[in-house]
Formats: sequence, structure tokens, C-alpha cells
Amino acid sequence: MALSSGILALSIIGVLVAGIVTVVATIAIYLCAKVAVQMYLQKEDKQDGHRDAWLGNGAAAGSTPRATDDAEDVEMGSMSFFIEGVQNERPVRFSSQQLRGFTQGFAHKLGSGGFGVVYRGRFPNGTPVAVKVLNSTLGRRAEEQFMAEALVYEYMENGSLDRHLFGTPAPEGRAIGFEKLQEIAVGTAKAVRYLHEECQHRIIHYDIKPENVLLGADMAPKVSDFGLAKLCDREDTHLTITGARGTPGYAAPELWMPLPVTHKCDVYSYGMLLFEMLGRRRNLELGLHSRESQEWYPRWVWHRFEAGEMDAVLARAMAAGDLDATEKAARMCKVALWCVQYRPEERPSMGNVVRMLEGEEQIAAPGNPFAHLAAYSAGVTLSDDTTTDSYGSSAFTGK
Repeated sequence: MALSSGILALSIIGVLVAGIVTVVATIAIYLCAKVAVQMYLQKEDKQDGHRDAWLGNGAAAGSTPRATDDAEDVEMGSMSFFIEGVQNERPVRFSSQQLRGFTQGFAHKLGSGGFGVVYRGRFPNGTPVAVKVLNSTLGRRAEEQFMAEALVYEYMENGSLDRHLFGTPAPEGRAIGFEKLQEIAVGTAKAVRYLHEECQHRIIHYDIKPENVLLGADMAPKVSDFGLAKLCDREDTHLTITGARGTPGYAAPELWMPLPVTHKCDVYSYGMLLFEMLGRRRNLELGLHSRESQEWYPRWVWHRFEAGEMDAVLARAMAAGDLDATEKAARMCKVALWCVQYRPEERPSMGNVVRMLEGEEQIAAPGNPFAHLAAYSAGVTLSDDTTTDSYGSSAFTGK
């Protein structure tokens, strides 16, 4: 009798253990399958080469989906499905036929740039959009980088920042006050910070400039045009790229040299953007008779800063009033000088930039970001030893 009871107990224990093992195995299989699906979807997204446009506050502003052939078109089901996809930051594909319908046959041209023409369009639910059709004459490398035929953006009724900085006369006859300009500068910095520090994969934009900062109804900035953008893992500190990128005048020096590139190239471009916001002019204006306008504005600002003669810089920045914003203008000037440092490691991260602009972080006196220009003009090149020493002198801990 005792033996039978022992066998019965062992049988019960065996059944319980088998049940537990089965449950654990089922959970393990489920988790492995879930991870595998996620990895597959991430791989597909990277191969599709989708790029999003980002709000100034760091949130997604819409999608820059790839146009596909009719045979490859993804069934959307309804416009509500599309809106839900945009809100959830999922890229949405359109066929060329849909794009022609949205733009009424590409009838209303908004403008054009080096890579394509922008048309105004409207979704069936009435949402206005801008559709950028890329030039068919682009080279093979550029085509591979874009991985797209057309980009769809949210339509921004106040246009791009360059219209307000350099337009003559300013839109609606009034210039943006400095307080609003400072808000736009901070919002743009937060957008680039989002790309560098908050996305699952770091995104390097490569083309930060006034034309790519779009302004909504309330003048809130959104960074657009990710045609040159590149995804990279955060662990990758340096990237090797083929061919020059960016726009002359905004592109960091390392983009024009056979040197490794980091996300700090966007910081440099952002610094050049800050100079133009401070001066309300192009950094280099050719063909004008004014001696000041023919001088490279960033270096002119450095000379004023070095000599302690910042009144002229601040007066130009606050030309539209806002006389109480002197401290913010001086802060913006020092941040711009830090952002355009020649050595990438000496430039702050965009997180540092946001904190400095908002007054949450002290700003040390920047060094001369244009010392290399004097060295080159004197026939002197900087050695690798000099580079190493300069890198080690960075005032910022942000990467």
C-alpha cells in the first residue's frame, strides 16, 4: 500500500513538472518568435529607406513615404487608416497615381531646389501637403541614398525659415521678432537632438539649413527634407561616406575631406544656421557693395567677440525690437561659435546646445573656430599630433 502511494505521488509530481516545462517552453517560444518578428520588421524598415519629418519639439510631424508602382502599392483601406499611420509615425506608401491625384496632376508648384521640385497637394480628407518630386537626372549614388521617387510632407503655411530671414520684403511686411527667432532656434535644436539622441537609431541629417526648417501656423519649426539622411547605430562613433554631402556654406569641413564623419557634422550646420538667424542675412553675400556684407559673417562675429565688441552683433540680431533679449542673443552667439569649431570633438552635442540656449547650462568662452583658416593661408597644415591634443581639450562631455 505504501509503495502504491509513493508511485502515485511520483506520478503526480511528474505530471506537474511536465506541465511546468510545457508552459515555460511555450513562453520561451513565444518570446523568441516576437523578437524575431521585431528584428525582421526593423530590417525591412531600414531597407525601405523611409525618412520622417520631425516637429520642432521632437515629435514626428508626418511621413516621407516612398512612392511605389501601382503593382506594389499597399492597400490602405481608408483615409482613416492613413491618418492613424501618420500619428503612429509609421511610413505610408503611395502610388504615383495617388500622388498625381493629391496634386491635381502636379499643377501647383511651390518651389524648387537642387534635388527636385515641390508641389502643393491635398489628401482626400482635406489635409494640405507638399509633394517633392526628385530630379530624374540624379546620379546613381544620389538615387541610392534617396531610395525614393517622391517625398510627401505636411504643408507648412508659413514656408521655410529662409523666406523670413532673407526675403525682401519680409512675408506680410513684418520681420520676426528676436524672441520668436530664439524660439525657432531652440525648437530646431530639439528636433536635431531628437534625431541624434532619442531615435532608436541615430539619424544624421547632413543638410541643416534655413531652407529645410519649415514653419507652421504658429511659427513652430519642423526640420524637413531627409533626402541625404543616414541611419546609424549609436555605437558607431565614425562613419565612412563616399562623395561630398550637404550644402556649401553649411556643410562641416570633414564632409569635404576623406575623413571619418560623425553626427557632429549636423552640429556644425546648425551653428551656421544660428549665425544667419543672428545676422538676419546670408553668411556670405556676394555681389553687394557693402564691405561688411562681403566679409564672411561668422568670422566677422568672432572678431567682434574676441575684441569684446558685441554691441554691433547684438544690435543686428534685435533689429526688429525685443531690446530686453540681449542676454539670449549673446547666449545664441556663443553657442554658434561652439557649434562651428573646426574639430568635431570640440563641438557640443545637440543636447548640450538645447541646454545652453535655454540657460540651463553655463557656456564657457569658445576658442577661435577659424584658426585653421589663418594656418592654411600661411601655408601651415595641422599635424595629427595637433589634432589629438585639440580633441582632448573639448569643454563638453556630451557625445
